[in-house]
Amino acid sequence: MGAAIETRDLTRLFGRRTAVDRISMTVPERAFYGFLGPNGAGKTTTLRMLLGLVRPSAGSAVIDGMDVALDRIGAARRVGALLEAHGFYANLTGRENLELTRTLLGVAQTEVDRVLEVVEMDDAAGRRMSDYSLGMRQRLGLARAMLGAPPILVLDEPTNGLDPDGIADMRRFLKALPERTGATVLLSSHLLGEIEQTATHIGIVNEGRLVLEGELSRLKSELAPEIAVRIDDPVKATAVLRGWDLAVEAGQDDGGLTARLRSGDDADRKSAELNRALIDAGLSVFAIGPRARSLEGIYRDVCRPTSNRQPETVR
Repeated sequence: MGAAIETRDLTRLFGRRTAVDRISMTVPERAFYGFLGPNGAGKTTTLRMLLGLVRPSAGSAVIDGMDVALDRIGAARRVGALLEAHGFYANLTGRENLELTRTLLGVAQTEVDRVLEVVEMDDAAGRRMSDYSLGMRQRLGLARAMLGAPPILVLDEPTNGLDPDGIADMRRFLKALPERTGATVLLSSHLLGEIEQTATHIGIVNEGRLVLEGELSRLKSELAPEIAVRIDDPVKATAVLRGWDLAVEAGQDDGGLTARLRSGDDADRKSAELNRALIDAGLSVFAIGPRARSLEGIYRDVCRPTSNRQPETVR
């Protein structure tokens, strides 16, 4: 499987400030790629360079085999984008707004009906935009991005401002997109829980640099695994575990602890060793064993000052 999006040393300076610092990222074809990072990390600037809206100061971006710098229009035609500013006409209906975009793109009339069906807005298409809720506007924006069946969809914070029901609906639409449309999805978000439920791959940026990239399931299982412990005396157990030079956090349940291993540690073997050490210390171990990392835990680890740190990759 090839790359739908690939950047090499993509950089953007604003005066003396480096907003994006030599990002080299790879989004596989048909992937759902979650693009994560704190506010101001460079996510939106990166997306705008991919879309040809901002010119990079250095580096390159290739979209579906097309170099954005050499053929900005050609590359843009391979991408459907949903950005925060929808640009809809409030006095027109949802269908009329889509018809305007369809005409500009020069795609078939049947495309409007197709995308309305995908986002389940057939019944609301005849209503004026001024009567739409935020969630409906987001879904119509997604429909517009899919006009012409572009092979790549770039979505910037599509759940911003939605209530829990709206977020759940949008998650359902987004998760099904690669299978229903065949498109590669690159989604920028700060909602880790939503990304964890939808993404197949992730890239995390911090201070303008890509600090982690890879297939999410492998990252969670292979990158610095954790050992969950339920024990009778968490305070004493914490001291024992820290004696093994491990980071230890209290869990949400009574008597629960989480010990963070080092990348490359054999989690099963380490569990047995720690179990023996805890018992030798006179503690009662109710349960102990390795578990996959959460996306939140991974994110928290890598989103710290990135000086002289190279990105980790799991593929």
